[in-house]
Amino acid sequence: MRFLDTNIIVRYLAKDDEAKAAACLELFERAESDMEDLTTSESVITEVVYVLSSRALYGLDHKEIRARLTPVLTLRGLKLPQKRLYLRALDIYAAHLSLDFEDALIVAHMENGDTKELYSYDTDFDRIPGIRRIEP
Repeated sequence: MRFLDTNIIVRYLAKDDEAKAAACLELFERAESDMEDLTTSESVITEVVYVLSSRALYGLDHKEIRARLTPVLTLRGLKLPQKRLYLRALDIYAAHLSLDFEDALIVAHMENGDTKELYSYDTDFDRIPGIRRIEP
């Protein structure tokens, strides 16, 4: 098992360096064919989304990020605790343009834990059906 860092995923998805993108593609093909076991973390996935959405860098929209990142997260050789949670967060992120990915992860965690109320000053949560935002 080898850990997958943010820059590997970004190089593959952004394809801004052809040689690195090709090497990352080969790695992901090995993972898909069970020749390589990979893992990563919630912080890496969050950073990938942040980098890809950054206007200063790539400026991808929520739906494009979900479309590009989902195939990576669903690789057969990527062992990721709570993989379904990340995929659900990407769906929430793509459906609610006012949310950043970290907030979409919060909503996915809340859904997973059947939690309906959230302490937050972030009014973007008010647009999410089934979530009641409260302030302390």
